[in-house]
Amino acid sequence: MLVKKWEKLPERLQCDAVRPYYEKLRKKNFSLFWKRVFDIFVSSVMLILLSLLFIILAIAIKIDSRGPVFFRQVRVTQYGKTFRIFKFRTMVNNADKMGSQVTVGGDARITRVGKFIRKCRLDEVSQLIDVWRGAMSFVGTRPEVPKYVDRYTDEMLATLLLPAGVTSEASIKFKDEDELLKDAENVDDTYVNEVLPKKMEYNLQSVKRYGFWRDIGTMFRTVGAVLKR
Repeated sequence: MLVKKWEKLPERLQCDAVRPYYEKLRKKNFSLFWKRVFDIFVSSVMLILLSLLFIILAIAIKIDSRGPVFFRQVRVTQYGKTFRIFKFRTMVNNADKMGSQVTVGGDARITRVGKFIRKCRLDEVSQLIDVWRGAMSFVGTRPEVPKYVDRYTDEMLATLLLPAGVTSEASIKFKDEDELLKDAENVDDTYVNEVLPKKMEYNLQSVKRYGFWRDIGTMFRTVGAVLKR
């Protein structure tokens, strides 16, 4: 998870807008090392403790609708690398081919069991697998699909200096994002032009002010936000 040398970054990230964020993170490599140690240890423990929950959710999803247990979609993480995220499936099979890649409030593609899983944020629990294997971290900018990353401004690219995260300050502030988009005429355009820039303000601040203990605080605030739903 240590930040690479500037000349080894992908060419797209070697721009003036990213440089200030890079310089701050390079001074925090020791903290980033412990961030990865924390991710491995905690995700390993939680995968063991939540194994029964994984089984219960898998059975409920299979009984409720046809299709796989997990929704595997290509997302973007550190340095622009792509990976296939693990999320418990909450929509009908192949839902991403039936409409926008952003979910809106009252989305007809969501299954009965999926509504409960999404309400409790249990679909995100399976991302413990992504944290354990290093594709994600517990805290970081939420991983977007490539077509949205392609529309990042140069400054937004600074969020790719760190691994994508299960949660973030932006995730807490925009926990009801699907409701914000439910009346949009064009969901993709509204998301990219209105919602994403606002989320990125929080994400960029988090990169600039990165700290191990700040991440821990974000995790606790996330739990509080979920319990308030």
